[in-house]
Amino acid sequence: MEYLSKLRNDPLLNTTSSTLLPSSLLSKHLLSNITELLRFTSFLISIAAFFIFHKWKPILYFLFLISCFILLKRLILSKAAPVYLVDFSCLRPPSFCRVPLSTFIENVSMFQCFDSESISFMAKLLTSSGLSEETFLPPALQYIPPNTHLQESIQEVHMVLFPVMEDLLSKTRLSPCDIDILIVNCSGFCPSPSLSSIIINKYSLRSDIKSYTLSGMGCSASAIGVDLAQSLLRIHKNSNAVVISTEILSTGWYSGNERSKLILNCLFRMGSAAILLSNKKEVKKSSKYKLSRTVRTQNAFDDQAYFSAVREEDSKGNQGFTLNQNVLQVVGETLRSNVTVLGSSILPFSEKLWLVFSILWKTYIDKSSEIYVPNFKTVIQHFCLPTSGRAMIRDIAKGLKLGDKDIEPALMTLHRFGNQSSSSLWYELAYLEAKVRVKKGDKVWQLGLGSGLKCSSLVWECIRPIVGESKKGPWADCISCYPIPTVDHKGI
Repeated sequence: MEYLSKLRNDPLLNTTSSTLLPSSLLSKHLLSNITELLRFTSFLISIAAFFIFHKWKPILYFLFLISCFILLKRLILSKAAPVYLVDFSCLRPPSFCRVPLSTFIENVSMFQCFDSESISFMAKLLTSSGLSEETFLPPALQYIPPNTHLQESIQEVHMVLFPVMEDLLSKTRLSPCDIDILIVNCSGFCPSPSLSSIIINKYSLRSDIKSYTLSGMGCSASAIGVDLAQSLLRIHKNSNAVVISTEILSTGWYSGNERSKLILNCLFRMGSAAILLSNKKEVKKSSKYKLSRTVRTQNAFDDQAYFSAVREEDSKGNQGFTLNQNVLQVVGETLRSNVTVLGSSILPFSEKLWLVFSILWKTYIDKSSEIYVPNFKTVIQHFCLPTSGRAMIRDIAKGLKLGDKDIEPALMTLHRFGNQSSSSLWYELAYLEAKVRVKKGDKVWQLGLGSGLKCSSLVWECIRPIVGESKKGPWADCISCYPIPTVDHKGI
């Protein structure tokens, strides 16, 4: 486990040496707000000078200022129509796709492409991964050897996308003809016709639908899809948007012996989610959540971040997804920039004040002191974190000062379903709903991390009581068994 031990050496959110809200980034964000205020003030001063120079009467001066403020309110200060999350659906894969850990190891030991050291590495990795015996792999990866041809991948697309789309249409009573915007994301598989075209063809969607397919965006793609849908809904009034998230595993299978590329073979599992968003006023009463805030940041301009997680060929021409040894360090840096912007907009004034005070104290008085880490639980009640592994989950929790209850959805989703890439965030939200923990007025933070590296945050506000979800959805057959005790292992 030497490779994973190196990965585990993570300065991600070490509160003794750094903070999630670094002073430089915070200052930059505050400076932007102050600059905008100064511009507006300069505009008013210019108008006043114009009036004085032309000797306008005070009453005309006053009426003109009132007109300016009314225009500003309408054009700038007026809020866009809220975006509501009406409902969402998560795939519960068929039972014949279930692959116990022992079966997985038995199968890979019969693949001629893996040597004994790689098989041993994957066995140790699975043992400490936190995955249960109930996770799922597509049929294409259960052949010996795996069948990773195009047609098998297309069949996997049908298997993971059609059921969640049909379930979403059924539970929301939405006609396919009422969908105005369609966004489908899948990082590793980009066929032609596109995935969105496959959905349009299957359900005979309208000819004027705005359709998008996102690829290569990694595990943050679902949050990015929601952010894109929000931007489109600001332009297209009275519209419905469907976001579908998945990962096609048959195209991402690695058949070589480089350890940095074998990790995804072991951790990634089947999953998909379909989400209905709308800006229609009439859906407010039936919707579950209102989108409160979105934040997107990325570090792709930095070479270390760009090459920390990349799809490439090994020395023998086998294609796989490489996780480099510095991935956790650059993940920490990417997280910090995202949380900085989010924290500056949602944290209460008292938390911001303590942060600024601690930064000034460390800068000018005691350089050995710790910078205060804001308490996000003052405004956020529930957290959906990346299911990239137990070590990653616990490191993020440590940096955000979260407790075991806060990271339970992420750990239990990893255990029951594995890492499902971008759709994992919705299985975590489904877990919270099945446990009847989300109350009206609560806020949920979904945090997505993807290759690049990029980080996306969604903050939802629950706007109605949510009950009865324990009897449906992906957790219906097992929610009573959770949570289960978790045991930490080094390396994952």
